[in-house]
Amino acid sequence: VQLQASGGGLVQSGGSLRLACEAPGSIGSFKSMNWYRQAPGKQRELVATITNDGSTDYATSVQARFTISRDSAKNTVYLQMNSLKPEDTAVYLCNARRVVVRAIVDEKYDYWGQGTQVTVSS
Repeated sequence: VQLQASGGGLVQSGGSLRLACEAPGSIGSFKSMNWYRQAPGKQRELVATITNDGSTDYATSVQARFTISRDSAKNTVYLQMNSLKPEDTAVYLCNARRVVVRAIVDEKYDYWGQGTQVTVSS
């Protein structure tokens, strides 16, 4: 499964961007769709999650500024980013997690997109 991420770019502090992540098939087949980010010299960080029942969750650093949503008809998940700050600068990566329920231990499969660069200037 190859996810296709898009929408990154250069924006001034306080600006907005919308990222998109398109899956080759139904996003409802995944347990969750997630956006991560990785800045140079820093660990990868989970930014936002949307589960297949529509529940969402956010990193504390982006709450009230970022919104994750999905369009099942387009097999696409979005990340609307408002009030961007220079510290939001990173490569943003789209992830899809599939969980296969087994008798003892569930199997988890992660699929990734190629990443899209977001740069916020001060």
